[in-house]
Amino acid sequence: MKVTISSIHFKADVKLEDFIREKTAKLANLFDGVIGCDVTLKLDAASNNENKIAEIRVLIPGNDLFAKKQAKTFEEAVDNTVDALKRQVKRHKQKLRGL
Repeated sequence: MKVTISSIHFKADVKLEDFIREKTAKLANLFDGVIGCDVTLKLDAASNNENKIAEIRVLIPGNDLFAKKQAKTFEEAVDNTVDALKRQVKRHKQKLRGL
């Protein structure tokens, strides 16, 4: 599975990129049809603490799955986004099976 990581207006460190690859790999384990993931990390201009945004698009045949979450840290935002995508992947698998 190919994972593309884009960080807007900052440079993501290697530890963060490894964390993202590890988390998104779990999505590929759930569903064989996952082609790749596009991850975008942004800093929100808001003055509150929850200004880290993670957007993940899961590339699958047909319609892509997308989730966006905001949190205090990028790790937390990625974790929450992957959890949301796990639910979407499971729902997509059920639709394919006709349940």
